[in-house]
Amino acid sequence: MSTTRLPKTVEPYRLASQGELLSGSLPLAHFSRLVDAIGDQVNECQVELVFGIDMQRQHYIEGRLRADVDMRCQRCLQPLPVSLDSSFLLGLVTTDELAARLPGRYEPVFVEDEQLDLLPVVEDELLLTLPQVVYHDESDCPVRQEDLKSGDADAVSEETKPNPFSVLGSLKDKH
Repeated sequence: MSTTRLPKTVEPYRLASQGELLSGSLPLAHFSRLVDAIGDQVNECQVELVFGIDMQRQHYIEGRLRADVDMRCQRCLQPLPVSLDSSFLLGLVTTDELAARLPGRYEPVFVEDEQLDLLPVVEDELLLTLPQVVYHDESDCPVRQEDLKSGDADAVSEETKPNPFSVLGSLKDKH
């Protein structure tokens, strides 16, 4: 079962028992939390999901996603293309108790009523893959390093700043 557009919901236990592979794309504009975090997006996310059951009878999804997003350079605030690439291994669970017993190599994903909504699962992985901060290379950024200094560093010299501990020194001298 392979598609060019991923379905919104799947029956993950059935797919795992059949060892199915789903691959396709999802428009980045459909991920509202991603759009809230980094702004409007026009590209698509390429997703590959392999459903299976391991030797301990754990149902899982092994996935990989790739997407090109536009983020804001933290120096100049201009758009900066960023390529995202992530691999993940999710263990299918129905309760918190099962999630707690999940082997360490799996991240839990909760399945309700035998159905799994793929959009939030893929969106979670995308959000986890985002870099904390992004910058253009200094040679490509319109903002120079010198422009990033705040205030006039030479305006207040060390000699003119009052020492906040001078009162303590005078107390020490009295004893």
